[in-house]
Amino acid sequence: MAVRGIRGAITISHDDHAQVVSATGELLKAIIQANPNLQPEDIASILITVTHDISSEFPAKAIRLLGWVNVPMLCCQEIPVPGSLPLCIRVLIHWNTDQDQSSIQHVYLQDALTLRPDLSNSTH
Repeated sequence: MAVRGIRGAITISHDDHAQVVSATGELLKAIIQANPNLQPEDIASILITVTHDISSEFPAKAIRLLGWVNVPMLCCQEIPVPGSLPLCIRVLIHWNTDQDQSSIQHVYLQDALTLRPDLSNSTH
């Protein structure tokens, strides 16, 4: 079994506890919908980053609220590159799976669609 990465990102309109929790939950639900075999017990870990303008809440809290309480998660801050997309939450899910890398569906929502249109099948 290999460890595969699932990428995803979403933006929020302003830094607010409720928006961070809601947007992160929306992103995880979209990733699960796009990758229906994804189960919490198959997740090795999740790396979550936020841009420097998000500090009101840990996005990992939203994932735990969805029941993924035993999945190791780490929240970090993105490198503040000038001109980069603001108010963005990114995830990298490390998934233990037999699926081919090419079958993994990455999800980018809201303004984050501009980050990797080549990887995303999202229409949000």
